[in-house]
Parts: sequence; C-alpha cells; structure tokens
Amino acid sequence: MTPQPALLVLADGTAYHGLSFGATGTTVGEVVFNTGMTGYQEVLTDPSYRGQIVTFTYPELGNTGVNPEDEESDRPQVKGAIAKNVCYRPSNWRSTGSLPDYLKQHNIPGIYGIDTRALVRKIREVGSMNGAISTEILDEAELLQLVLAAPSMAGLNLVSEVTTSTAYEWAGTTDSVWEFKPVSPDGETLTVVAIDFGIKRNILRRLASYGCRVIVVPANTPPEEILKYNPDGIFLSNGPGDPAAVAEGLETTKALLSAQKPIFGICMGHQILGRALGAETFKLKFGHRGLNQPAGLQRQVEITSQNHGFAIDADSIPADVEITHLNLNDRTVAGLRHKSLPLFSVQYHPEASPGPHDADYLFANFVKSMRQSRTVGV
Repeated sequence: MTPQPALLVLADGTAYHGLSFGATGTTVGEVVFNTGMTGYQEVLTDPSYRGQIVTFTYPELGNTGVNPEDEESDRPQVKGAIAKNVCYRPSNWRSTGSLPDYLKQHNIPGIYGIDTRALVRKIREVGSMNGAISTEILDEAELLQLVLAAPSMAGLNLVSEVTTSTAYEWAGTTDSVWEFKPVSPDGETLTVVAIDFGIKRNILRRLASYGCRVIVVPANTPPEEILKYNPDGIFLSNGPGDPAAVAEGLETTKALLSAQKPIFGICMGHQILGRALGAETFKLKFGHRGLNQPAGLQRQVEITSQNHGFAIDADSIPADVEITHLNLNDRTVAGLRHKSLPLFSVQYHPEASPGPHDADYLFANFVKSMRQSRTVGV
C-alpha cells in the first residue's frame, strides 16, 4: 500500500510535506514534542495531551506495536501524531496490533517522513503553536487558514472532555510483572477520593498498590459530595488545558482546604492546588514533555516523567507555602508543600508510566500523611 501525501502547517506559516499514517482527514491542535524513547502508546492515550498534536523526537515510532494493557485511558487522546519513521510490522511479544492501524481505528491522523529535528528546533525557538495535519488539504495557504482560526491553548478548559461522567471505584493494582517496588500495606484501608481532571490509569494502580480504596469522581463534583465519602485523603489528578480556566476544579479545591484533609496533586492537580493556595500560573514557551526531566532542590535529584505546558509562578507563591522541587533545567517550580497543612503537590508524574521510578516514594508520603491525619483525628 502506497501512503498518501500529508501536509503539516504551523501557525507561523511553516510547512512540512510528508506521508500519512493512521487515519486520513484533517486535524488541528497545539503542536508539541515529547523526548521519550519509549512509551508512545501511554503518551497517545494520556488525557493530558487532549487538544495537542504530538511530535515524537525518537526517530522510529511503532516498533513494539500496541496492546490493551498499555493504554492510560480508553482511547488515544491526541489530535494527531508526528514522526520521522513509522513501523507498520511491529515485533514484540506483547503486541496485538500496529500503531498505524490503532490510530486509524480511532480516527487519529498522523504524518511521517518529515524532518522532526527541524520541527522541534522551530518549537524550541518560537514556542508551541497551533498546527494542522491534512491529507485532504494540500495547499499550504488554505490549511493555514484553518490553523489561524483555532483557539489558543491559553485560556482553554479541556477537562470537561476527559473527566469521567460518573463516580466509580478503582481496585486494580500494578501488575506483578511490572511491580518495581512491592508494597505491603499495613493498618486499616485508607479511602482516597481522586478528582478526575484527566487521570491516568497507572496513577490509580499506584494508589491501589499502596493499599488505598480509590474513588474517582468527575471534575465538577461539589465539595460536599466529595466529603460524603469521608475520605482520608484527596488526590488531584493530571489533566489537559489551562489550569486557570478550570474554574469548578479551583473552587472545589479551595472549599476542600477548610476540611484540612491531606491533599496530593500532580501536574494539573499541582497547578490547581497552587492556585487554590493563592499562587498564579503561566504558559511555558514549549513545556516539559519527556522521561528524563531532573527535579530537586538541595543535594538530591530525581529523574522524572513530565508532561505539561503550564507552570506555577514562583514569585506568586504565598508565605505559608514552600517550594520542595525545581525543574533543574529551567528552575521552574516542580513541587510545593504547605508549611502547616497536609498539602503537597508535584509538577511531574510519580507513577512514571513510562519513565523512571525515582518519585514513587511520593505515594508512600501521601499514605503516611493520611495515617497521621487519621491518628490526630481520633
């Protein structure tokens, strides 16, 4: 089968001619890049990538195929995919299908055969911007008009597109084949309410592996409904879009602060917790998306998995909140902790699927905080 021609156009008018893989058609989104060498299926199905077209810097995509176990949600969440080369005949014992067929099944267009190094340099120099992939519109000027009509990611609330519609209980733990740090939960079961801004399945698996009963609720769940579960702790999940636009999540989190229950937030949850405590957020030039982002503060460095385009403004953090981690590449805020309340958050993914496991201890810290809070409350 001969691949169809495809065209990628960025908002600044830059055009790349390549070949189509996955679905045919036209798609528009924010063009970003991910530097991970593994885990493309986890990336494609991560709800935090909603509204984005992902450029993979690793030059060969699809070698290990796809399988149901590696999905972070029930379908690919990206608007499109960009690669240098694509493998149509995967070779891996876990594979149940090819990446091009998988994207075609879910109507996600992709383009390959372009100079992804040049594209990434463009994004790094100019910043993330909207773009479009098309197999239907191969005229650069015509496709550019679609791109220019698309809304900016700044100010965009995409959480409503990815959050669960109804509350549910999650029980699955990390599969024993992949368990890198066996946990032996002790004491009474702890109840965690996870507010779903676009949560990944492996986050839920880590919470369950640490012995928690996990109840996942929609992002617009009122605080009084959350507290009816009598949770030992509240988890604020990752998610897509601009945290400043997630008004309901912010108001809910502000209301939950008065309950003084332990709260743990990651990525979008980190940003929403920061804003609830009085800090501001801003859009990064091109974001952090990869598996080897160094984070730390003094003498100890964690190599972390990150995926975000917004960050907390360090100068806006109130006096009763302290910075626990910085991204050591650009010194942006990567972790917060309240000085007196059991609240903390990080800008990266401690479940690290894919990625290193340096930060898994944060789940243990959350459990410890919940147990301490339960003891104090007795």
